[in-house]
Amino acid sequence: MPSALRWLAVLFVSWCVCGEAASKRNFKCPSGCSCSKETIVCIGTSQIPRTVPNDITSLSIVNGSIAEIAEGIFSLMPFLQLLLVNANSLTTIKDDAFYGLSHLEYLFIEGNKIQTITKNALRGLRALTYLSLANNGMRFLPRDLFFDLDSLMELDLRGNSFQCSCENKWLMTWLKNTNATVSDVLCAGPNDMKGKRLNDIPIPPGECISTDFVRHQSIPIQSLSGDIFSFKEDIFVAMAAPNSNSCVIMEWDHIEMNFRKFDNITGKSVVGCKSVLIENHVLIIVTQLFGGSHIYKFDEQQNKFIKFQTIEVFNISKPNDMEVIQIDSDLYFLIVDSSKAGMSTLYKWRDQPDRNETGFYSYQFLHEWFRDTDAEFVEVDGKSYLILASRSQPPVIYLWNKSTLKFIYHGEIPDVDDVVAVKAFRVEGELYLALACYIGDSKVLKWANKQFTEVLSLPSRGAMILQPFTFADRQYLALGSDYSFTQIYLWDTETKTFHKFKDIYVQSPRSFTVVTSDRRSFVFSSSLKGKSIVFEHIFVDLSL
Repeated sequence: MPSALRWLAVLFVSWCVCGEAASKRNFKCPSGCSCSKETIVCIGTSQIPRTVPNDITSLSIVNGSIAEIAEGIFSLMPFLQLLLVNANSLTTIKDDAFYGLSHLEYLFIEGNKIQTITKNALRGLRALTYLSLANNGMRFLPRDLFFDLDSLMELDLRGNSFQCSCENKWLMTWLKNTNATVSDVLCAGPNDMKGKRLNDIPIPPGECISTDFVRHQSIPIQSLSGDIFSFKEDIFVAMAAPNSNSCVIMEWDHIEMNFRKFDNITGKSVVGCKSVLIENHVLIIVTQLFGGSHIYKFDEQQNKFIKFQTIEVFNISKPNDMEVIQIDSDLYFLIVDSSKAGMSTLYKWRDQPDRNETGFYSYQFLHEWFRDTDAEFVEVDGKSYLILASRSQPPVIYLWNKSTLKFIYHGEIPDVDDVVAVKAFRVEGELYLALACYIGDSKVLKWANKQFTEVLSLPSRGAMILQPFTFADRQYLALGSDYSFTQIYLWDTETKTFHKFKDIYVQSPRSFTVVTSDRRSFVFSSSLKGKSIVFEHIFVDLSL
């Protein structure tokens, strides 16, 4: 029998019994209700009766204005076997709403507009054999809602607007495995699922797993960069901190799972700290606006970094970015100069003790009279390229000449202006560039047919970094600005492009760098005007 006819029949029988037993009543029947010895029927009431005899076995409330079933509201009716709450203004059913109803066998909640039904709303109904939640306009049900219903034989969920999405994944699984008879439950959305039965929908593994970035640690150091490096199984970050005139070295604590201070290299207006690992030694290159630039080497006996070399900076006026490059067996690093009076300079490692030349020495001068902002080294199609970004002209591409062992001008990337940062990354074997533009839209370019072509434009204002990074099989882009939240984009493997994923807050971010330790993944974000932040990358089951 359809549930609507079923509860009408219940009402009819209840009213008949009420008339016969009216003279036997020994309690005041609630306003708007008709009562018998074992039955109460309320029509158009605004509240659930509370003062009733313990031996009432049937309660029906219809066409009323009850908005909520609160915890234990029926606890004074322990012998109820049938409860009907239909065609009310019911929007919320709270945890333990039916507490104390250990004998309840039939529960009808139909024709309402339920927005919230909590996970433990039906807890304790172990004797329930029939449940109808039909025609309530519900889109989702909380996970394990039916967990306690050991005796359930029949369930009616018709007339709802269930979404066949991750939030209802548990319901799809439950429908496939339950022994109860369940009416056909159809998908109301999304569009490609509309009209299909929930229990016919396949559930691919991993389909409902997403990710998130949660704040893990705040470091009270303002920094221009965060260079992560590993040395003898330990993880470090070198932070250029111009406000404290230092390069701060922090070490990862594997017990506390956060960074702690390890060393402090003092200087004058430090703007860059970059690590270089050579054989069994770790060097830190420190660039400064004043007082020259220097290289420090870790001394294991003193357990600190000591000055190793002063860098030739005759053509460096305003150092900006640094890039470490290895071509074949040779090691280089580039200091990008952002003044019109200077030149970006390439340095090469030489180890010639007999000539008293062990260190990095100037090797090639690049890009004269331009305000260079960033550099990126890429290898593609068997060739090595160096890309220099600039505030005053389009990015310039240099090609490594294998005969002269020098970089030569190769071309430029047209139609892109005011680039403050350039980063290369690969997705599904393809090479891309991420260009952060302070004015105008930031760009993503793809290498195809021996040139870079724009494939994505990202609205940005005051952007200082467009940083790609990867965790497992997920490729992200972090677009950091001085004027808004950092926008995280996620690569979509189906559409082959990036889509907005979420926002995180870092004040004036300058870098985003991956840290992986003890099977946990983090992102270190440096901040020029606030605290540097470590975010943990976590997996989230959307079906929970």
